[in-house]
Amino acid sequence: MKIEMIDISEKDRVKRIAIASGKIKLNRETIKGIKENKIKKGDPLAVSEISSINAIKQTANLIPLCHQIPVDNIDIKYKLDENFIEVVVGVKATSKTGVEMEALFGVSIALLVIWDMVKAYEKDEEGQYPFTRITDIKILKKIKRE
Repeated sequence: MKIEMIDISEKDRVKRIAIASGKIKLNRETIKGIKENKIKKGDPLAVSEISSINAIKQTANLIPLCHQIPVDNIDIKYKLDENFIEVVVGVKATSKTGVEMEALFGVSIALLVIWDMVKAYEKDEEGQYPFTRITDIKILKKIKRE
């Protein structure tokens, strides 16, 4: 089977927006530690936000058939519940193709960075992660404005 990048050369550049979300389930004590700024590695939300922005700008380098898209804006929001953090990433661009993969990639990296920063607090006595889960990564909305 032939592998090829989709030809978008004949398409017009239009405003593109994608909003993606995902969750990481964490122990209540870990969430409390984040809220009280007691995580030894630092602020997981701040580090994950910077990492997400960097990842979004690198999407085409790591997902081989994605087009390189100059991103106009990135918006990252966090919702802390008692046993999970939800990350919502919005990406805007004026492009010939959509920015869904950039938004999904940004959410995924943000969640992975949070896990990395709190993993010491999530391990059980055997060094396993029985409660911690990354879930529900999805596109909430896609907009194409002609």
